[in-house]
Amino acid sequence: MPKPKPASPKWRRRPEHRPQQIIEAALEVFGECGLANARLQDIANRAGVSKGTIYLYFPNKEELFREMIRHTAVAAIESGERTISGGTPTEQLCAAMRGYWKFVRSPVFGTIHRLVLGELHQFPDLAKFYADEVVTRGLRLLSGIIGRGVETGEFRDVEPVTAARMLVALTVMNGIWSDKQTGVPLLCHKKEEEVFQELAQFYLHSLAIPGRASAQADGAPLDDVQFIPLQHD
Repeated sequence: MPKPKPASPKWRRRPEHRPQQIIEAALEVFGECGLANARLQDIANRAGVSKGTIYLYFPNKEELFREMIRHTAVAAIESGERTISGGTPTEQLCAAMRGYWKFVRSPVFGTIHRLVLGELHQFPDLAKFYADEVVTRGLRLLSGIIGRGVETGEFRDVEPVTAARMLVALTVMNGIWSDKQTGVPLLCHKKEEEVFQELAQFYLHSLAIPGRASAQADGAPLDDVQFIPLQHD
């Protein structure tokens, strides 16, 4: 069984900051030990609090996981929902893609992705929670933008939810397969912004109405995109 690293010294925090402190410690311990093997005592040690203090805020490990997801993945979706309040569907989609890319490239996503793929099947209630609060809500955000683009004639006639799923797969695949997330240097010969531009241009091109490829990602015309295959160094 993997053991968590020794806790690093922490400054004493005010009581109102303790839930966030515990959530941050839980993310670290879940990432090191996995969800099944993580113990509340390990999380308490990492947070610099007693195990009893955790119970003041979270009744069990499962609820602590839910709150961790709300403070990370759900918060990222909420940020995206606020970001798309104005602009054209193309502008909204570009903003949503950049926000999603930033989250996928974060260490937080790397931990969550491993937990979801490797362990969540052991926790049916948590799997349903994640599906409802993260997967469904995220797809609703993206498909809503795409659907509006279809209605206004900016995007070709695609099924919005299917198109949203394709965007998620494209972003996650490009985001995690790099040395920053996995130690596998599949994309280390490219700058991060270059990879995002390729992804955004490719996806917007797939939505473009035939004969009218006018969509742009951060001002870069689709006609100027050069597609470079992934290579092993």
